Amino acid sequence: MDIQSTQRPQPQPGPRRPASAPQKPLPPGAWDCHAHVFGPFDKFPVIDERRYEPPLASAEDYLAMLDTIGFANGVVVHASAKGFNMANVADTLRRAPERLIGVAVTPNADELEALHQQGFRALRFTEAGRHAGRSPGTLYFDDLMRLAPKIRELKWHAQIWGRCDLVMDRAQELSALNIPIVFDHLGYPDAQKGANDPVWLNFIDWLKTGDYWVKTTPIRVGKLPDWSDAKPFYHSLLEAIPDRVIFGSDWPFLSLDHNLPNPGTIIDTLESWTRDETLWRKMMADNPRTLYRRG
Repeated sequence: MDIQSTQRPQPQPGPRRPASAPQKPLPPGAWDCHAHVFGPFDKFPVIDERRYEPPLASAEDYLAMLDTIGFANGVVVHASAKGFNMANVADTLRRAPERLIGVAVTPNADELEALHQQGFRALRFTEAGRHAGRSPGTLYFDDLMRLAPKIRELKWHAQIWGRCDLVMDRAQELSALNIPIVFDHLGYPDAQKGANDPVWLNFIDWLKTGDYWVKTTPIRVGKLPDWSDAKPFYHSLLEAIPDRVIFGSDWPFLSLDHNLPNPGTIIDTLESWTRDETLWRKMMADNPRTLYRRG
């Protein structure tokens, strides 16, 4: 895990990420199941081939965000701008090992046992249908098929940031892996097609058949100011798999510098959509505890 030297200038800090407590306190033991950390860049540089300019979002900033919002636990997801170097995430996990879980991105099965000792419990894969060739710091479905036996051996899970139509194209293969799979951003549906789209309905039915989990993060599916076009997909998931929905803030909101969300506002929005105390507690606390503390 040597730090990579770079020729391209490292990112400038950029605007601070807003964070304020939600109007209603979160349930005890609440989890933020998706966030990233970056920097300081002199210690944890990003790669020349990065596809975006990440903000400065240090371990200290991240832990302060968790405290401000009221999260007892967090999941730190490795980001592609750092290539396959997990040092930044590992450093964050060391600061609060009883509180944090890591999600790695590495093509090397031989590396996973060492990462397990550092607090990692998942590998992330990306399939958005836009890549030509292989991008640095990114794993794809073919990597998942290859790495699944080691994921299963370690009792990890796979995390997928992928369009639900592409997921359904590989549903039979994914089912055969016999590992838990977590889907980012509501399963990444096409909001313009709506929640009655046959692809989405097939995805919802398929989720009921296995150990499949979905993060209810509305951003990147719904649009500002209130992400309301994500609401039908949210309700579909809560009805279909109430024991396997979890929440992720997506802090520090990569590539959204001109429309920075506030984690507290996202939570207020979802809470207003839910209005069911038992289901809210499941999504924010009980379900993620079951998922992340199983291995």
